[in-house]
Amino acid sequence: MDLIDDPQPGQNAPEFSVSEISGAIKRMIEGEFSHVRIRAEVGRVSRPRSGHIYLDLKDDRAVLAGVMWKGVAAKQVTQPEEGMEVVAVGRLTTFPGQSKYQMVIEEIRPAGMGALMAMLEKRKAQLAAEGLFAPERKKPLPYLPEVIGVVTSPSGAVIRDILHRLRDRFPRKVLIWPVAVQGEKCAPEVARAIAGFNALTPVGALPRPDLLIVARGGGSVEDLWGFNEEAVVRAAAASDIPLISAVGHETDTTLIDYASDKRAPTPTAAAELAVPVRMELLAFTENQGARLSRGITTGLTQRRQRLTDLGRALPKPGTLLDAARQRLDVASDRLPAALDRGVQRRKLRLTELSGSLRPRVLGRMVAGEKDRLTRLSNRLAPALSRAVTQRREAFSQRARLLQPQRLQADLQQKKQDLMRLERRLSQAGHSQTARWKAQLEQAGRLHETLSYKATLERGYAVIRSEGEVLTRKAQAQKATHLEIEFADGRMQVGGKSAPKSKPKPPEQGSLF
Repeated sequence: MDLIDDPQPGQNAPEFSVSEISGAIKRMIEGEFSHVRIRAEVGRVSRPRSGHIYLDLKDDRAVLAGVMWKGVAAKQVTQPEEGMEVVAVGRLTTFPGQSKYQMVIEEIRPAGMGALMAMLEKRKAQLAAEGLFAPERKKPLPYLPEVIGVVTSPSGAVIRDILHRLRDRFPRKVLIWPVAVQGEKCAPEVARAIAGFNALTPVGALPRPDLLIVARGGGSVEDLWGFNEEAVVRAAAASDIPLISAVGHETDTTLIDYASDKRAPTPTAAAELAVPVRMELLAFTENQGARLSRGITTGLTQRRQRLTDLGRALPKPGTLLDAARQRLDVASDRLPAALDRGVQRRKLRLTELSGSLRPRVLGRMVAGEKDRLTRLSNRLAPALSRAVTQRREAFSQRARLLQPQRLQADLQQKKQDLMRLERRLSQAGHSQTARWKAQLEQAGRLHETLSYKATLERGYAVIRSEGEVLTRKAQAQKATHLEIEFADGRMQVGGKSAPKSKPKPPEQGSLF
């Protein structure tokens, strides 16, 4: 009888594949922990390009991997950051590809007020390090803005308080950009509103505000959290328009208050900072006008009195003329005697000069001039002869240089140069003409391409009324008759066809 050995222990246990055992573990964990809430500290946070968020939830003894899918992550009011204490809600599952279990997070929020404040302080320090809160970045507020832009909820009491306060102090134009002032939509809508106001042009249909007010009433830290978001702070710091933040009550502080150009304790106070009091300005103007009038009157009175005082010290006009009148009388008495003495002196001088003018002296002077003239005339004839001889010799020398053979050779050379230049000019002209012709043909093809005739060939038409191109439906409804131009001719609405003859292209208009 043969002996049969007993099978080894465990050989009757069922065999599983890796996928089967992984699936069994997955079903067991998901069934047992389908909904869990975990309080932990956020460790490593990874945000790949897919939009999902991978993070670690840890305490002092263990680490749990977590994943938040893209759609869920976009809905979260508070985004997880490393070191934040949070409460995560979700379910446990496994990832067979790496033999690990993880938590699929469906909701995550800070664990209490302390976590929120710690995250707020961290964000504040980060933005301050970038210089967004620097005092030199802040712009002065305009003294009297023409247009004020308000970013707030259109249905709350805040906008009514601002409008009422502006109406009492100094009425101004107000543009309201409605936004959500709490919840997950708050931060993106406020950031878009600030950027939208800055994108307006001063001369556009909607005028660009000279001053912005971001306002919200009081609330809890969670309610005001949208104004602590980084997007809102960066939009406020990047605003070219001066910005007043009026978020919450006087004791509430958000990060937008540090980035704004001016912080108002309440929305009503923001309106008071935005404009001065009109009645106070009028009273100040009237007071200044009265002071100016008094100053002018006082100045005129003082100058009139000063002029009177100075006039008393001046002598009388008659007194000023007495001395001059007396000098004139003395001079007039001395004038006849002075005239007689002058005439006598001049007569004596004339007699002395006429004594030297004798006929013999004049004859000698005339004879001397005749002799000098004769000598000069005798010298003139030889000088002219010598000059003519010199000019004739110079002409002969130049004539010898002008030989016909040299002139003909030079003329022949010039002819050859002229013919060569003529050939070059002809070639350049032909080349230029050919180039211009090619450019003209290209321009003609471009004209045919861009002409509205080509558009008509594609099925469009031009509508006219009384020679005017119609571009609006309202114009066509008002017209008594219409003329439609197609690619092959024109047609009246009544059926009469116009001949296809060189239609005038529309200067401006639409093709239908």
